[in-house]
Amino acid sequence: MEQPQPAKHTAIMDAMFKWIGGGTAAVLLGLGGAALVTSIGDDSASSPKAAAAQPPAPTPISAAAEDDAEPFIVKRILPIDGPIKYGEWHWDDANVPDGPIVMTVDLEARVLSVFKGGHEIGAAAVLLGTDEYPTPIGTFPILRKQRHNVSEKYDNAPMPWSMFLTQDGVAIHGGSQVENGYASHGCIAGPDEFVSRIFAIAKPGDKVVITRGETLGMGDKIV
Repeated sequence: MEQPQPAKHTAIMDAMFKWIGGGTAAVLLGLGGAALVTSIGDDSASSPKAAAAQPPAPTPISAAAEDDAEPFIVKRILPIDGPIKYGEWHWDDANVPDGPIVMTVDLEARVLSVFKGGHEIGAAAVLLGTDEYPTPIGTFPILRKQRHNVSEKYDNAPMPWSMFLTQDGVAIHGGSQVENGYASHGCIAGPDEFVSRIFAIAKPGDKVVITRGETLGMGDKIV
């Protein structure tokens, strides 16, 4: 569940297995388009009497209003060249409008993505669990946050910026050496700077969708 200290984790991994290769980022393709709302006139409304009875034409939906109406539809994918390697992370929230935070984790690609109002603002390679200590699949709300957390289960290993997803301790957190050959006890461990940015904007109730090998494209529903 919780990430042990790297020095101890290396010994654990030697006894289990070594990751082969690096994380592979999911390729997210597609074309997105805003829906255009038009008002169609009626010839019967040409007379003054009919016009008086006719309700006013609806106000066209602006791009901002549509963005608010569909906050969990993919509207932007970060332009990342090639697969995301261990220790690598990307963040770009410049000019992204306010919106709810939702995260996705692909266990096969070993990548965590952060969406704000449907716009991907962050992505990083992360450490995940093993067969013995698997990272669970499903949709989980953030139950609580803890800025300065240590693992009571694993020799007080540091787990800063913890965002807990399950009652038994599975969390997104920092404090780990994100390198090939390391794993977690079920948690999702990312680079400190990346996780600290998530911690600053995420709140209890925000959802984390954990899947295996599923990809999202422009216009797809995230959750």
